[in-house]
Amino acid sequence: MLTGAAAAFVAARDVGVLATADATGMPTGVPVCYAWDGTDLWIALDTKPKRDADPLRLRRVQNILARPQVTLVVQDYLADAWAQLAHVIVHGTARLVPPGTPDHAAAVALLRAKYPQYQAMPLDARPAIAIRPDHVTTWGAVAARAARPATLPATITGRRSVRRFSDRPVPRDLVEHILEAARWAPSPHGRQPWRFAVLTQPATKARLAAAMGDEWRATLAQDGEPATAVAQRLAASQSRIRTAPTIILPCLYLADLDQYPDPDRQAAEMTMAIQSLGAAIQNMLLTAYHVGLDMGWMCAPLFCQSVVQAALALPEAWLPHALLPLGYAAADPKRRPRRPLADLVRWDD
Repeated sequence: MLTGAAAAFVAARDVGVLATADATGMPTGVPVCYAWDGTDLWIALDTKPKRDADPLRLRRVQNILARPQVTLVVQDYLADAWAQLAHVIVHGTARLVPPGTPDHAAAVALLRAKYPQYQAMPLDARPAIAIRPDHVTTWGAVAARAARPATLPATITGRRSVRRFSDRPVPRDLVEHILEAARWAPSPHGRQPWRFAVLTQPATKARLAAAMGDEWRATLAQDGEPATAVAQRLAASQSRIRTAPTIILPCLYLADLDQYPDPDRQAAEMTMAIQSLGAAIQNMLLTAYHVGLDMGWMCAPLFCQSVVQAALALPEAWLPHALLPLGYAAADPKRRPRRPLADLVRWDD
């Protein structure tokens, strides 16, 4: 049956491939949208342009009427992260459900809730395909992928900032997959004004935490906080560095940017580079969450760039701007609320 991680994986994805066969056994595969109600998988016979307007004449429908045994394949394919490949194959028995029945009405509501494009389509007047799973096959990282969305909007809204990580190591290929996403961020003149140091060794992380400690302590003391509060915050920050399985250190790199004789344009050039670094960091944050990992974003290196450079023996042209702890979350963090869109946008009308 379709249960557990396999059901969660299928429910979180939007597109599968439906395989049917005609009476002679000739197979046909077609991409489909679907919804899962806990018992059946539902597929709409929608009104997108087709050669024949009659849904009963569709090949998949004719095949189901002749041979109701079908297969639905749902997969995640990450070209640069094969450890995260996963698929669920649902073998089941399909039936055609006519409009006007309670099951049909519930299925249409479910499909419209999942796919806004269906809101304006007259699905109520068209039959739908229901598939009752008989046998389910899973392969790959289904359990790990089940909790992570497959679509970009869901990845954006699901991403969170994590401060506590388990001690489970992060595979190197996943770290490289995340760094590869950063490489494709937009940048001024295509110069890619960023470099990334990756820390995985406990001794390196401990050395960095210790080197930054004095700077942190002095900065926090300037805020007038009690010594005990300063010590607690310092210990928490140092712990985040020491215990994160991997840390990515994004650095600003200005050596390849255009040079101008006037300070205003040169300042604008640097601002563009910083904006580009932020875009690279965002690419990493979203990619990490998408592949089942989590990240935090610490800006402490901005306040002690030379200290960080010295602790890690970084080239002088590498200007540390952030620390990104990376790993598997030890607990779900609290998420700060977002302002409504109306508070953030001004239209010209």
